[in-house]
Amino acid sequence: MVATPKTAPFAPAEGRGEATRLALIHAALDLFGAKGFEAASTRSVAAAAGANVASIAYHFGGKEGLRLACADYVIATIRGALGPALAAAAAPLTPTAARDLLARVVEAIIGFLVVRPEAQAIARFVVREMFEPTEAFERLYAEAFAPMHLRFCAVWAAATGAPADAPATKLATLAMLGQILYFRVGRRVAMRRLGWSDIGPGEGEAIRAILLAHLDAALTAARREAA
Repeated sequence: MVATPKTAPFAPAEGRGEATRLALIHAALDLFGAKGFEAASTRSVAAAAGANVASIAYHFGGKEGLRLACADYVIATIRGALGPALAAAAAPLTPTAARDLLARVVEAIIGFLVVRPEAQAIARFVVREMFEPTEAFERLYAEAFAPMHLRFCAVWAAATGAPADAPATKLATLAMLGQILYFRVGRRVAMRRLGWSDIGPGEGEAIRAILLAHLDAALTAARREAA
């Protein structure tokens, strides 16, 4: 959790400013995703962050700048969560190594998107941008979604022998990502049907096991098709 000036009153001025900036981003992610950009007032965002409403203009130039800062925060978070797992995608991979790398990526996405409670606000913000795309969505797509998916497709190609830019490769990888995403956006349905009170590490392990089985089945089918 980010410490705000209220919880760290004796922090240096520079530290207090950065804490306020991050608190505003966290509050905006939550409120923009839950209520929508227009419905979430700057006053409500500032109040949720424990900050003065004027601090939004000071740190971001205004409400639109805050929305773009939210997008930048999401991009940095995705890179931090998935970048290490995808770093090996640039090197030549055997089919076995590529499969193992895909499994690590799936595990990393589950750990980041499904299990971590703070991912809820990020997911709502992103889904809202997908339904009502703005400049923030274009930034998310160009700097996070498209590059990460390109790497995912490259690893899939190494694992299956299929072309990385083939429609079937793109569809297969998007379908795999969609399965994981469901356990965040469809979280309430999944919990109700499974009798879970939450989706924590134990539930995440159960999800991981079934999705890795799906991954292996999909790779087998793709290899057969490529051959």
